[in-house]
Amino acid sequence: MKINRMDHVSINVLDLAEATRFFVSLGFVVKGEWEASGPQLDRVTGLRNAKTSCIALGIANRETWLELVHYHSPVDSHTAFNEVYSLGLRHLCLNVESLDEMIRLVERQGYTVIHPVELFGEAYRLCYVRGPEGILLELAETIPK
Repeated sequence: MKINRMDHVSINVLDLAEATRFFVSLGFVVKGEWEASGPQLDRVTGLRNAKTSCIALGIANRETWLELVHYHSPVDSHTAFNEVYSLGLRHLCLNVESLDEMIRLVERQGYTVIHPVELFGEAYRLCYVRGPEGILLELAETIPK
């Protein structure tokens, strides 16, 4: 038995439009939009009367995608920021062409870099960014050899 590929990563958000706008501004493209509800969604999620709106975001010429999900029902109004050390899924790492340009883009949108850029060995320049709803992104630029 083997894993063929990683299909997608899903992030639940309160403001689907803002999260979509943010990731599109970074270079993702909308690959699909849908709503889901009914007995099948309830069975799959183990919920009752679940209703979602979803956006699939991709990167050109790549198979893996990012799924943004807003639950209309049930509603979770918890908005506390997750910390880098918290248990569970913590961040997405995006390998970017120009770290400095991406940081400027993120900051122009009012989002914050958690710490100045660091060198990770001789392989990467990187930093963490807190995006919409506290979503943590690691931005990494490969250092040419």
